[in-house]
Amino acid sequence: MIDHTVLKPEATVADVDKVIAEAVEHRFCSVCIAPAYVAHARQKLAGTGVLVCTVCGFPHGTSKPVLKAIEATGLVKDGADEVDVVAHLPFLAAGNVDAARAELTELVRAVRAARRDVVVKVIVESGYLLSLGADRGEQAIAVACQAVRESGCDFIKTSTGFHPTGGATPEAVKLMKKYGDGLKVKAAGGMRDLPSTLAMIAAGADRLGMSASVAVVNELKGKAPAAGGAAGY
Repeated sequence: MIDHTVLKPEATVADVDKVIAEAVEHRFCSVCIAPAYVAHARQKLAGTGVLVCTVCGFPHGTSKPVLKAIEATGLVKDGADEVDVVAHLPFLAAGNVDAARAELTELVRAVRAARRDVVVKVIVESGYLLSLGADRGEQAIAVACQAVRESGCDFIKTSTGFHPTGGATPEAVKLMKKYGDGLKVKAAGGMRDLPSTLAMIAAGADRLGMSASVAVVNELKGKAPAAGGAAGY
């Protein structure tokens, strides 16, 4: 279930190689790394069964739709198996499902022309949407789910981990399951130990975006306590 993640802007090739080695050792689903390292990760992970996941329009989602589509297509050609794209948040906050769907449809058509089986996950900053208020926030998440589903994307994802409103919460995951209607849900951000991780799974998360993956897995196996304060994603 784990996308083992390093997305800090100062991450080096050595940092990427570390998460690659850990992902192979622990048989994580993927490594989630910055666009600059996709080709490198593709080469290092060949034959391991670990997928290459990357991000697009990250972390703000404010690029024009055509630029997101071009970036995502280039990443697929570099070897990305999965692309996590940041949606344009004002569309979601305003409840503009048509505009939200249109930008995602442009991206999906472009990447699927390059590779038909690429997985697209859409980051909607659920912490921000829920900060709009109970009713408005839930409606924004419902709109996000509709746009993600109707554009042909595969996952709706809670967070980048870089927005000041925070990362995933069980409440957000439950709302995404409620309105997702067949979409898979990726929880990302804030999972720093086993209890917080299990809470996301219990809420319905299908995938987990984490940088504290090894500490959590070791805690699950009883090998060691989770590292206190390890940064989630």
